[in-house]
Amino acid sequence: MLRDYESRSKLGTPGRSDLGLMGVDWEERINFDRMRRERLQRIKDALADTDVDMLFVFRTEDARYSVGFRHHLGPAFIIGNATVVIARNADPILFTQDYPQARITMPWLTEEQLQPRANFREGVEAAQVWADRLAGLLGNQLKNKKIGVDVWTPGMAKVFQAVFPTCEFVDGYPIMLDAKRIKTVDEIECLKAANSMTEAAMDAAIRAIRPGIRECEVLAIAWQTMTALGSEWTQCANIVASGPYTAPYRRYTSDRIIRLGDLVIIDIGACFAGYYGDFTRTVLCGDIMPTRRQRELFQGTYNALFNACAACRPGNTTADVYKAAQPYVLTDMLGHGAGTNPWESPHFSLMSEKTPFTLQPGIAINLEPYGGETGVGGFRLENDLVTTDGDPDIYTTYPFDERFLDDVHPLDQTTGRTSKRLYDRVRDR
Repeated sequence: MLRDYESRSKLGTPGRSDLGLMGVDWEERINFDRMRRERLQRIKDALADTDVDMLFVFRTEDARYSVGFRHHLGPAFIIGNATVVIARNADPILFTQDYPQARITMPWLTEEQLQPRANFREGVEAAQVWADRLAGLLGNQLKNKKIGVDVWTPGMAKVFQAVFPTCEFVDGYPIMLDAKRIKTVDEIECLKAANSMTEAAMDAAIRAIRPGIRECEVLAIAWQTMTALGSEWTQCANIVASGPYTAPYRRYTSDRIIRLGDLVIIDIGACFAGYYGDFTRTVLCGDIMPTRRQRELFQGTYNALFNACAACRPGNTTADVYKAAQPYVLTDMLGHGAGTNPWESPHFSLMSEKTPFTLQPGIAINLEPYGGETGVGGFRLENDLVTTDGDPDIYTTYPFDERFLDDVHPLDQTTGRTSKRLYDRVRDR
């Protein structure tokens, strides 16, 4: 079965997210059934490459990845709201409070695979109830086994040792990361669909910027646009930072009134089918030109972004990518992977030099360099891409504010088509 991005793309199929998101009978688009099957197989393959016998998965984004369960997302993580157990040579089992509804909407799981939630909030007695139910479903597979757990607390560690006394517990999250790192063709199309929603929201937000509008009003316009297009959630609370809050960069939105000549950083991301968009642009409020130093900082950040994108090739490492963006990095972080978690592996940071990871085709990456000076302003720019056998597939197509640019990078295929007329009109005044 073809699973990797490059082998599928060679079939000549155009990007399905560019063709539409509705289900139709007249062309092949995102195949969600195939995506669920391939994701689960990647977990099973990753598990088979280890000596771990089964996984206890508590992260809600990985419940989505492993069995396609959509949970209502909130501001706090609650262990047990969506629990998936994946054992060798067995079908996955989902434990959730929403199991009656899931039995109606998730026909790819049998009735036995959908169970009442796992309760870890009320002590050993409650966990023992779940352990007994799991033992009934898996039988002898729960004795003398090595079990990988993705996230837990010291209290849960004591509970697990009490209710599974013959088992050894280890960190199972690296197994999930290995499974998720290379994206299937349908995952990539979901990421691109999320990005298209994000670009629409970015455009609406930028068009709304004027002297007198508040940061929170700009964000409301972006959020409404994403939700109206079908976004399930957003990749964070989202960021609109303006004026003095661009340097040092304040990474949240306030009620500050945006003024003529202010820099405005917008960092947002929509969610489609559990996959997150995430990109950033910096613009200037008003029909005026930036200062010379602002142009220098923007150009440097822009060059760092595309130089880092250019370094995202198979055989290069995360350290190579991080180095290509220097010195335009916010503290010690340049970027990250993306998927059902907006911030997946691999990571591009100062630690990449000590623990470099070698890139392969099919990895989704978000890169977001930053350059700024207090009193001048700050610039954050971000692109989303997928690694291929050659140049990266940069699927963020929204252009940059050309008032800041003297040179356009060869990998930038979008800037130069939309704002030159405005640039010329303002420059010639």
